[in-house]
Amino acid sequence: MHRTISLGALALTLAGSALVPGLAESARAADAATPVSSSPSSSLAIRDAEPAVPALEGLQQIAPPVRIASNAPAVVKVIRGDASWYGPGFYGRRTANGERFQRGTLTAAHRTLPFGTRVRVTNLHNGRTTVVRINDRGPFHGNRVIDLAHGAASEVGLTASGLAPVKLEVLR
Repeated sequence: MHRTISLGALALTLAGSALVPGLAESARAADAATPVSSSPSSSLAIRDAEPAVPALEGLQQIAPPVRIASNAPAVVKVIRGDASWYGPGFYGRRTANGERFQRGTLTAAHRTLPFGTRVRVTNLHNGRTTVVRINDRGPFHGNRVIDLAHGAASEVGLTASGLAPVKLEVLR
């Protein structure tokens, strides 16, 4: 059996409690502003009522530490250099880790990073960013630091120029 409580009832309960100081103070201020009947014979006399939840005396009101959960992965290493892209001539072939190279993937080739490593690639010309997974080896041409699959190159706006300066952030 499920029990339900309305938000209004919960607010009233907490307002009378010393567990929530801001609500308790505003509830006390509202009580102080309410006129109290001085007639003892009045059946509708308003009196100071006991709080719905008794105050816990002797205990300090300490808020628990607030932790902001971050889904952003930690950056382990930053690399700057030139990036190029590859694609059409390699579709269907096997990459260095053995999977088939497919059109539109967010993968890349790097000379030394372990397969499966996630890397945030930022095109320094236009600021566009994507996250790729290393699944191949290369580039072996010039001083390039990464070779992006066509899908990743499209996301960072690299396909027209073919080569661009990038910042690589190796993610944990």
